Amino acid sequence: MTHESLPGHTPEPRFEPYNGPAAGWGALKSVAAFWLDSKQPIKNIRALLKTNQHGSFDCPGCAWGDDPNGGRIQFCENGAKAVNWEATKRQVGRDFFARHSVSELLQRSDHWLEYQGRLVEPMRYDASTDRYQPIGWDEAFTLIADHLNRLDSPDKAEFYTSGRASNEAAFLYQLFVRTFGTNNFPDCSNMCHEASGVGLSQTIGTGKGTVTFDDFAEADAIFIFGQNPGTNHPRMLAPLSEAVRRGAQVVCFNPLKERGLQRFQDPQAIHDMLKNGSEPLNTAYFRPALGGDMAAVRGMVKCLVTWDEEARANGQPAVLDWDFINEQTQGLAAYLAVVRMTTWAQIESQSGLTRADIEVAADIYRKADNVMVCWAMGITQHRHSVPTVQELVNLQLLRGNIGRPGAGLCPVRGHSNVQGDRTMGIDEKAPAPLLDALEREFGIQVPRHQGHNTVEAIEAMDSGEARVFIGLGGNFAQATPDTALTHKALANCDLTVQISTKLNRSHLITGKDALILPCLGRTDIDRQANGPQAVTVEDSFSMIHASYGQLPPQSDRMKSEPAIIAGMAKATLGNRPIDWDAVIADYDRIRDWIARTIPGFENFNERLKQSRGFYLGNPARERRWQTAGGRAGFSPNPLPGDLLHDRVKASGQTPDVILQTLRSHDQYNTTVYGLNDRYRGVSGQRRVVFMNADDIKRLGLEDGERVDMTSLWEDGRQRSVTGFKVLAYDIPAGQAAAYYPETNPLVPLESRGEGSHTPTSKFIAIKLTRSAAQDDDRILAAG
Repeated sequence: MTHESLPGHTPEPRFEPYNGPAAGWGALKSVAAFWLDSKQPIKNIRALLKTNQHGSFDCPGCAWGDDPNGGRIQFCENGAKAVNWEATKRQVGRDFFARHSVSELLQRSDHWLEYQGRLVEPMRYDASTDRYQPIGWDEAFTLIADHLNRLDSPDKAEFYTSGRASNEAAFLYQLFVRTFGTNNFPDCSNMCHEASGVGLSQTIGTGKGTVTFDDFAEADAIFIFGQNPGTNHPRMLAPLSEAVRRGAQVVCFNPLKERGLQRFQDPQAIHDMLKNGSEPLNTAYFRPALGGDMAAVRGMVKCLVTWDEEARANGQPAVLDWDFINEQTQGLAAYLAVVRMTTWAQIESQSGLTRADIEVAADIYRKADNVMVCWAMGITQHRHSVPTVQELVNLQLLRGNIGRPGAGLCPVRGHSNVQGDRTMGIDEKAPAPLLDALEREFGIQVPRHQGHNTVEAIEAMDSGEARVFIGLGGNFAQATPDTALTHKALANCDLTVQISTKLNRSHLITGKDALILPCLGRTDIDRQANGPQAVTVEDSFSMIHASYGQLPPQSDRMKSEPAIIAGMAKATLGNRPIDWDAVIADYDRIRDWIARTIPGFENFNERLKQSRGFYLGNPARERRWQTAGGRAGFSPNPLPGDLLHDRVKASGQTPDVILQTLRSHDQYNTTVYGLNDRYRGVSGQRRVVFMNADDIKRLGLEDGERVDMTSLWEDGRQRSVTGFKVLAYDIPAGQAAAYYPETNPLVPLESRGEGSHTPTSKFIAIKLTRSAAQDDDRILAAG
């Protein structure tokens, strides 16, 4: 193994197209590098083999579900990175902060910060020395309580949640916060799949997907929109590969030709590995314009409607499922009126696809008896994301592809328990039945007014309306849009609290007072008064799993997330509405409360003993539509008149290109594991922008030179990032792509999804100018 493949090392910057398959030998080499670099390889290989196994811990990475028939290996390359990254032997404590001031650390890269290791003791920021100093747990909890209790309104505090939090932690968190008196729950889901939840709730009555893992084996066609599973959900590649092998159609809509959607070498298939062979991952690949997916799906619908009319006029079998439509749906007439008003000129212009392309996709859809539709943030991070999600629902309703095996809707969630957090009540607009249940069970009065989502929380902190920020996991300062404004908002707080496993930039963007509270991770043994404890998570398929840590914690000054929440709650509220110490002694007690207040969790502790966990259920899967009319609803949304926002046009400038932000393959959310992006051929660098060669020439630029990027928005503020190397890439003309969080400063806070408030990170209008400085890649990339 070469030295430059190791995490923490800065390899020579280079760009060379990658022609190999996804996964396979490249994945095994990458896993080995992170395993060795953890500084405790023997312990970690044992832990890896227990990942996602019954009686062990749930992967701290993505929310992809486990194969119920899976074998010994239930982790992917990126899951192995997440485990080894968390289970490192490196530590960040008092000695580290004695060596490094916050001002110095701010100059380091995000990769360098997290590479330093696990946070092992609570710390408080001392502005006079510009350093973090050790603080006792009781003193930290008292400080938090003092700040919270002197607020003149509970709504002046913001309580953020990351998808890493367990169901038990999330439930206690929302109980604490609602007893305190606010619904201010900015959440990581606000920045990714919020449009899915809104769009699905309005049409099928539930904000979750309707499929299970087993449906992949019964689907005749799987349509994938705006998703890159090779990097973001690698274990999804196995059922896709199996689907292609058995003759199912896998149809991809993605502007970039992602390697994980083209060819795949299963590391668990010994025959394929020895022959160094690979399997095709798709049967059709379409490359729409950014933001053009809704128009593409509208075109498919237009085809299906026309073909149905022709078939029935000629006495042939109908194309649409009229029995399902008549018995299970409402609103078809209004929707068809909108479809007929939509011209092919509109569809082709906005989708970036030809009518012939769309007819091919529609014909594949028509010929398949059971169709699944999957999507991710390429769909949800646009201004018109809610209508786009609803157009996917419209497509599925036309042929009854919801509520039967092998068919359904599959929003593929990101972080491991982001869906479970919402189920547990982490919701700024929580449903009344949940609030009613909390009042009944705990004898409290909970707030009923809507709280702040992520964007609104930033606005509240910036204006001074909110004075305290508490982050349960995550890296709020970097994950959010409009980075300079977000940093300013956090610094405007009286107190910022970060509950974290590893050092990140959010610890360095402090309020006037600041705390770092180190918590246990999924891999750590959580030992409480009544013995080792399990926590639970919910995956994208609504399966509930138990997670038992396997490695001894590195420090006795670390606490579990539930214990930290209970400590804050007791200091703030006293023993109200529960005995916080008693509940932490045994997490079964938390689950008993969940069972009595959250639908679907009846007999929670008993059902948790089942191997592979249990299915929470989904009424829409059973064709029970929890909508106002009791039926699934068609959504008559017109196509956007113009994908460009009026405030972009009001800037008076024409964009050079439209930029989307994305992850590298050595990255999970804002956690940067390394400086390589194997599938895109990038090594040793992150400040790059992928562009079409014709666009590079059109703009008078050269491949390899550095540019500054400025987003267009009419509000008097300049949002720019500098020193990005232009890379000629196979990307449609007029588009560009670059990594986040480096490009999050370009996303205006006000540029958000209509009805969802999700940042429009997949559609940013930008201008490019040649950088004054053409700095060395290694200086830019290194920490």
